[in-house]
Amino acid sequence: MHVEIWSDIACPWCYIGKRRFEAALEQFEHRDDVNVTWRSFELDPGAPHEREGDRAERLAQKYGMTVEQAREAERRLTSMAADEGLAFRFDLARSGTTFDAHRLVHLAETHGLQDAMKERLLQAYFTEGELMSDHDTLMRLAAEVGLDEQEVRELLAGHSYADEVRADERTAGELGISAVPTFVVDRKLGASGAQPPDALLDLLRQGWTQRSPASALA
Repeated sequence: MHVEIWSDIACPWCYIGKRRFEAALEQFEHRDDVNVTWRSFELDPGAPHEREGDRAERLAQKYGMTVEQAREAERRLTSMAADEGLAFRFDLARSGTTFDAHRLVHLAETHGLQDAMKERLLQAYFTEGELMSDHDTLMRLAAEVGLDEQEVRELLAGHSYADEVRADERTAGELGISAVPTFVVDRKLGASGAQPPDALLDLLRQGWTQRSPASALA
């Protein structure tokens, strides 16, 4: 069974959703028969290399709320993340384009390291204040999960996997995905948002029962 997860690296709900999905998968009776693919989705495709100014002020302007309301929303998210064992540090977060980071996740997939790369990028962004558009940072994080330094250098210097990122985003549009995380099972069933583990477990079980006869015999 194939589960595709559309998400962005700069999306707090995506990191929380990743932990909840992992908890659901751990309980799933057929977890060894599940293949997970992380799909690219940019919440802000037009983001610059790095945004300047106060993060809460930007959020307040974007969502039509006060700065204090934006900070309270970040506090709530930090508390929710802590419940999942995650230490969010919005005070350190540096906002910018995530496009090259998504390309790096695609490269990692070819080496069987996609989940490890995705996890490392999320941790670096949300807990360590790393800038996802900085090439030196991406090279260091890629090396930490076992990717070849020269291969990563060539990726970042060129346009490798740019088409794959764009293809993921086009597919998201075709499937009606406008918010992340979104979990899609065998392109038949889907769930949007950082659903509780029980809900994601139900999704996995529904997907398993709805497999085609051919896939069930495979």
